Amino acid sequence: MSVRELYPGNKRHSLKGLYLKLALHRIAAARNVYIYANYIVSLDGRISLPMGTDAMQRVPDSLANARDWRLYQELAAQSEVLITSARYFRQLAQGCAQDVLPLGDPARFTDLQEWRAAQGLRAQPDVLILSNSLNIPPDALPCDRRVLVACGRDASEAAAARLRGEGVALYRCPQGKVDGGFVRQLLITHGYRSAYMIAGPEVHRTLLEAGVLDECFLTLRHMLLGGRSYATCLEGPLAQPVAMELVSLYLDDDIDPAQQFARFRLRKHG
Repeated sequence: MSVRELYPGNKRHSLKGLYLKLALHRIAAARNVYIYANYIVSLDGRISLPMGTDAMQRVPDSLANARDWRLYQELAAQSEVLITSARYFRQLAQGCAQDVLPLGDPARFTDLQEWRAAQGLRAQPDVLILSNSLNIPPDALPCDRRVLVACGRDASEAAAARLRGEGVALYRCPQGKVDGGFVRQLLITHGYRSAYMIAGPEVHRTLLEAGVLDECFLTLRHMLLGGRSYATCLEGPLAQPVAMELVSLYLDDDIDPAQQFARFRLRKHG
């Protein structure tokens, strides 16, 4: 399995290890954290569509594929903590979550777990859940890793107590709603150096609005999905456009239809 580099060079690379060699867990300076995100998207900008009788938004099977999933897991392997939303755990409690948290399926990704061990990382990345309301089913929380929750200032104290009873470390954002700057400082306070955002467009906007997201990895599948109801990788207003610069681009033409793997770094000023 290989991909063709389009930028900045022009040669073929093995798909396996393409992202793992980036060593994202070592980029952050001392007392800092490197935050990155990842999406797979169609040519018309869809990351998910209503699927099944419940009309819940999911990545369609026509868009998802094992080659992209491998790189998704490689990005997770380099993270010390996953940033996600309460919505995922509500879906998990209902039995309709897209998949388990990475690093999932140990039989398929044994090499990534061995890599983490060799790097001195825990077997599984911790989890930071962003939730303004604390509508999180405690029974859906993972027991194989540490769980932190960042919540809104006015979130229910009863819900907070239930989560604390499950061993969750909970932190209220003094600004009201969960703010990206608060999230970043929370990660730094806990000593995390690499954080992988695997949530949807609302969490993405929260981090972008605060200027705390460092990179975005984008898999662009060469297909059009259409549909009147869909999600994109970013929803909601931004105070100003966010400039991005291309770091690398690969063409995966061993799959039909083809796809591209792009790595973008957010251009920060000041």
